[in-house]
Amino acid sequence: MDDMKEQIKIALLAIIAGTLIVQVVMSPDGPVEVGETDGMSNPARSSVPTALPQSLNNTPNPIADQATEIKKPKGPATSMVFIESDHDFGNINQNSTDNQHTFTFTNTGTNPLIISNAKGSCGCTVPKWPKEPIPPGGTGIIEVDYKPGSQKGSQQKTVTVTANTEPADTRLSISAVIDEEPQ
Repeated sequence: MDDMKEQIKIALLAIIAGTLIVQVVMSPDGPVEVGETDGMSNPARSSVPTALPQSLNNTPNPIADQATEIKKPKGPATSMVFIESDHDFGNINQNSTDNQHTFTFTNTGTNPLIISNAKGSCGCTVPKWPKEPIPPGGTGIIEVDYKPGSQKGSQQKTVTVTANTEPADTRLSISAVIDEEPQ
């Protein structure tokens, strides 16, 4: 039994060490230097490397680059204006699924508007957006579906819309007071 506990401890330490190594290697800024924080000398630490060798630091990592790449909007910059950027659902019930709101916008610029992404602040807030370019002067909609699940009380969620605008991100918000379902 003690042998098994010891093996589990070793396995957990190996997992933690592996996770730390992966985080350092996949960090977009490269390895992080670990320094003394209390100003006191620590001879044991001085023999421990605090970063990867420079040769490893310059090794390209296409998987890490792809994972950290931010989807940039395509096309020349334009502008957009929403009729409203906030919506309050008022009081709604837990686990309700019929909470939708449509945010309407207009392309107020001189170039086609291309929305490359719209993302809710949590899995309970799901936006749908037009995939085709909106011509100058044209209008479009972002449909937001809110399913609060077991959340309760006052809630505020956001939808970040990324487009070829300056700035690239526009935030919409929804709010609600979630009434707890009786047990």
